[in-house]
Amino acid sequence: MTLAQEGSFLSKPDHVVIIGAGIVGAASAFHCLEAGLKVTLIEPETPGASQASSYGNAGWLSSHSVLPPASPGIWKQVPSWLADPLGPLSVRWRYFPRALPWLIRYLNAAWTYPKIERTAHALRSLLAGAPALHQHMAQQAGVGELIERKGLLHAFLSREHFLLDAKAWEIRRKEGVSWQELDAAALADLEPDLDPKYTFGVFVAETGSCRNPGAYTAALIRYAQTRGATLLHARATGFRIENGSLKAVLIEGGEVLCDKAVIAVGARSKAFATMAGDNVSLETERGYHAVVAGVEAGPRLPTMFADCKVIVTQMNQGLRVAGQVEIAEADDTPNWRRAEILRDHLLALYPALPRNLAPEQIQIWMGRRPSTPDGLPCLGLASGCKDIIHAYGHGHVGLVGSARTGRIVAQLAAGHPPEIDLSPFSPTRFN
Repeated sequence: MTLAQEGSFLSKPDHVVIIGAGIVGAASAFHCLEAGLKVTLIEPETPGASQASSYGNAGWLSSHSVLPPASPGIWKQVPSWLADPLGPLSVRWRYFPRALPWLIRYLNAAWTYPKIERTAHALRSLLAGAPALHQHMAQQAGVGELIERKGLLHAFLSREHFLLDAKAWEIRRKEGVSWQELDAAALADLEPDLDPKYTFGVFVAETGSCRNPGAYTAALIRYAQTRGATLLHARATGFRIENGSLKAVLIEGGEVLCDKAVIAVGARSKAFATMAGDNVSLETERGYHAVVAGVEAGPRLPTMFADCKVIVTQMNQGLRVAGQVEIAEADDTPNWRRAEILRDHLLALYPALPRNLAPEQIQIWMGRRPSTPDGLPCLGLASGCKDIIHAYGHGHVGLVGSARTGRIVAQLAAGHPPEIDLSPFSPTRFN
């Protein structure tokens, strides 16, 4: 029995207002409509366009991405982060004092392996089966071709380099992740364009990818509209709460009456969380990408490189290389040299790529990941008003985690028990 059937005795469906039309908001709208709820999305920008974090990610549906960003001993690298403004992870000096509380929590969350194992167990419950969930949504929205379930590849310089990360892979194994190991010959046969200095690979078959995350998000929003959802191009400013009950979501110049609200505005969710009674630890983790169009060489499978910490994926727009973590003010000026470094990595990883790329072949981009210090999103009911639902803070797993997040949002909005234990994701863990 569906949620809609279970709630069919209601004379009118509850009205859910979703603040934000990124991939989490889009998935939430999809599932709330399936649950028989009335949906309004509030979004000032064009869904799926280049301003959205959903637009620019690496496209990985990595159901095995269950580890937090930090690891034991990573605190030793903090001085190098501050010293190298172009390293894989950097903190802008002028922003460091504001980021310090988040960074301390970031290090503490991965101080020991037992802590990491608890995080992995929670994230696995959210991510397991995600490629199939996304395939269902994409097919319903008429863009099934955007979701591919061919698996993902991790490339290492050698087996010895893989073994340096053996503890992390063992944690994945405990959570039910399996993989195939590839020696140099098998890796070269699978990826003939890859630099031969990479002599070991790990293939994870359960995973998948998205060929155009921005178009996928936009298609889900269009599909929601065909199912009766309203897309309101406005900027939400807060809530009207009376006697502990939500009455409306406030927008510039007015309000939208509703029964439930969902906070899904990514890196800008902190202010709304505070209005809903929760003091969350949320930081803007800025990431970059470069896309090279009109080239034939590159990976057959989306590939992550452990040594330079980048992901390369064949997208509809071209060959995308994504990565970098920059802790800075959300609206600070982008450092486009970071995107150029990604382009240079791409050319080194695949020597068959042309060196004489025309400027119009290269597109660079910067986005804002909404990241919590422990790598777990905020997902659950607000402390100050049980009619408000937190759904943000997915960091590096926003795309893959959005599908089950949307299902859980619909379950909470309809008053049903969530399908997984939400205690690890509680926004109150930072209070």
